[in-house]
Amino acid sequence: MGLYIIRPKLSDKAEQSKHTTNAKKINNNKKMRNRVFFSKSLSLTPPHLRFFHLPAAASSPNGAVHCMADDSPLSQPPNRSGDGSVSAPPPSPAAIDFLSLCSRLKTTPRAGWVKRDVKNPESIADHMYRMGLMALVSSDIPGVNRDKCMKMAIVHDIAEAIVGDITPSCGVSKEEKNRRESEALEHMCKLLGGGERAEEIAELWREYEANASPEAKVVKDFDKLEMILQALEYEQEQGQDLEEFFQSTAGKFQTDIGKAWALEIASRRRKRQ
Repeated sequence: MGLYIIRPKLSDKAEQSKHTTNAKKINNNKKMRNRVFFSKSLSLTPPHLRFFHLPAAASSPNGAVHCMADDSPLSQPPNRSGDGSVSAPPPSPAAIDFLSLCSRLKTTPRAGWVKRDVKNPESIADHMYRMGLMALVSSDIPGVNRDKCMKMAIVHDIAEAIVGDITPSCGVSKEEKNRRESEALEHMCKLLGGGERAEEIAELWREYEANASPEAKVVKDFDKLEMILQALEYEQEQGQDLEEFFQSTAGKFQTDIGKAWALEIASRRRKRQ
């Protein structure tokens, strides 16, 4: 025998209230698809990960929830130095001022090629970029930090954004060249706003100039290697004889990788002659 439950008929007002409540529930269910919920307090969310709502139509065709990093200053992941401490990045205006000054490295041709009437000579930035690639593709060397080599490669000529490319043929002594570049570097670091980033750039530059570390010795060799590789390419492309650049580096490589790559470049040059 079945059990029957008799529900009293609702009044028209009560029935309308019921439909209104159901409609709200349905609407809330729709909203849930476009919201991000946290099982714990929002204060536990890492400061560099701020979630915000995008309407389904603007986010993706299937209405999936998007979690995107907020671009406010507090949302950026903290920069940490080698000891794990947090370091502040340079302020945006200072960073852009610094980078705008560095644009001169992209437009200033290397003086040695200009003096030899090379057509469309590489810029200072071209030279440093390929040196950075040399550090990137080089084999691991015991006692040498490859990442540091890459940084040093893109910093070693940075003062030339102000003083230009001073070569031995310019008639400027090494002491005077170093003085001019040191002053230029100091100005650029102040422009960057000082702080840890500026000090890192300055320290890398000083270390390179003093040839004071295994990384500096490797990058010094990359500096010479990039020059003779470029000289070989100009000889092949423009029919120039750039022997003086090869002579200026002969016997001056300090590292095994520098010597090995220099021999490879010289071998390729002999085959072309």
